[in-house]
Amino acid sequence: MRIGIFTDSYPPYINGVSTSIIMLQNALEKKGHEVFVVTVNAEKLSYKYENENKIIRIPGIPIGIYDYRLTGIYPLRAIDKIKKWNLDIIHSQTEFGVGTFARIIAKQFDIPLVHTYHTMYEDYVHYITKGYFNGTSKKIVEYLTKFYCDKTATELIVPTEKTYKLFKEKYKFDRNVHIIPTGIEIERFEPKNCSEEKIKVLRKKYNIDKNDFVILFVGRLGKEKSVDLLIESQEYFVKLNKKCKLLLVGDGPDFDNYKKLVKKLKLDNNVIFTAKVPYDDIPLYYQLGTIFATASRTETQGLTVMEAHAASLPVLAADDPSFISMVVDDLNGYLFKNKKQYKKQVEELLNNPNKLKQMSKQARISADRYSPKYFAERVLDVYKLAISSRSSNDRRFFSRLKNVVKRGLHDK
Repeated sequence: MRIGIFTDSYPPYINGVSTSIIMLQNALEKKGHEVFVVTVNAEKLSYKYENENKIIRIPGIPIGIYDYRLTGIYPLRAIDKIKKWNLDIIHSQTEFGVGTFARIIAKQFDIPLVHTYHTMYEDYVHYITKGYFNGTSKKIVEYLTKFYCDKTATELIVPTEKTYKLFKEKYKFDRNVHIIPTGIEIERFEPKNCSEEKIKVLRKKYNIDKNDFVILFVGRLGKEKSVDLLIESQEYFVKLNKKCKLLLVGDGPDFDNYKKLVKKLKLDNNVIFTAKVPYDDIPLYYQLGTIFATASRTETQGLTVMEAHAASLPVLAADDPSFISMVVDDLNGYLFKNKKQYKKQVEELLNNPNKLKQMSKQARISADRYSPKYFAERVLDVYKLAISSRSSNDRRFFSRLKNVVKRGLHDK
């Protein structure tokens, strides 16, 4: 099968979406399929074609949200190149920008379109509106989401039941919605596959001792991630154990605000900021953690939770529908409803090494459910359904056309 993946997020830009796309691409190629990518040029406002990797990068303009770029520029040479790819299926990974381009191409060349919905846009409206007209903006987002996912896609994929309910219960979506949790390359995060020498270098760089109890967070440092809950709780943990540290891996719009909060609480020695780190090095940072924590309630699916489990880290996560299928209370981690409960859970693991060890084992066992092979197989099933659906529609169209012609001849 010749598969075209259209996405705004793709390396060198790193986030959960680009990580999942790379994983899917690799898994599909291992199964013998050809994968072509259309994405945004993250470096220049120009067209670029990487022949060896079969990647088209079209001009993208920074929009002021992280390193994100959006495009409305669709070069003719990109269209010509895509036509020559002779795609069997298009898989769009975004509603706007390159996602719009995917819909134009799908319609122009009559190619079935599968779409994956990754982002709960209503939770990110504040970055655009700055607090003004949030209600109106959310209605606009709802309308656009329903339009892009309902009116243009042959089949829709969502990662969790939480997102499924958004479409079925709130948006009243009457088309097929396939729940397919995103997979990860489990082996990348296993301790045995991470360089001990490189881990030692990182420990020295961030002044982390092997005996420290490290609470790890990996992700954007933005308001929607509720990192302030983790920082404020750290004040309590340090009083219990001075070797307890919070390691925040990532960058974002609230980076400076969180640093100010740490300084205000006098936690400089126990809260560590790494800022942005290279994609290939991320598995090494998981090896620095003792447990993983996230207070975010805006995820469609927590890929970092999967990565933490693969690295044998128990996960403490907000009691949100995005996490309930992954985090099993008292087995591979805990779900917390509030700061008080989070503190109690961390305290228990701080004081109970045996419990921590058992949870670590269960975390790694849990990660086997996230294999790329299984993920790719389920996505391929949706591709086949989309192609089959298009073929059935074509047969019905030509059947109707044939009947019309017959009636016309009979009338004569």
